[in-house]
Amino acid sequence: MKKNSLFFVSLFFILIILFSSAHVHVESKEKEIYIKIDLWSNELLVLENNKVIKKYSIAPGTELSPTPIGTFMVTKKSKSWGGGFGSRWLGLNVPWGMYGIHGTNKPSFIGRNVSSGCIRMRNQDVEQLFEIIPKGTMVHIDGPITGIGKGEYKNLSVGSKGNLVQLVQERLKGMGLYNGPVDGIYDFQTENAVKKFQKANDFPINGVVTVHEYRQLGLLE
Repeated sequence: MKKNSLFFVSLFFILIILFSSAHVHVESKEKEIYIKIDLWSNELLVLENNKVIKKYSIAPGTELSPTPIGTFMVTKKSKSWGGGFGSRWLGLNVPWGMYGIHGTNKPSFIGRNVSSGCIRMRNQDVEQLFEIIPKGTMVHIDGPITGIGKGEYKNLSVGSKGNLVQLVQERLKGMGLYNGPVDGIYDFQTENAVKKFQKANDFPINGVVTVHEYRQLGLLE
């Protein structure tokens, strides 16, 4: 009899634990929040459970200093940067440079591609965003990954950074020519891999990625 009682008591506590963990899981899902940035429309959307709860106009990067494309995370939050950075800063973990979402002292430029790659917002908007977005929030940036106009398929060499470098590194890694990180930073290791690729394809061995390399890598038709 005592054994049966212990069994039912144990079962009761197990059910409580399972119910509690499931409840916590539901609660966490209910609070799931992330940012989507659309560079085609120059808008920043805040979504909760895939439902848009906030929408803001933004000013992203120019053709020659584009905003990074991909999925990143808010890793830093700061107030009162001042000047061109406005009143708030939300830093992103972009591997090839310091990029973030911040305010501006030129609100009339919002909606235009004028920044050096960061996402500019009106100060009152970024202050509101700052309060509802915690560190660790995912930020999905969608846009022309290969660039447009003058920024499309630009030549790459040591010192270049960005999504185009990342694409080249991915292709070279897939070919077994590159063993470094796919981080969007064109370093000497990337240059050496490009030279190996150029040698294998009877291209001039200069370590510079041009339209010919893009085409041979399958990144350009």
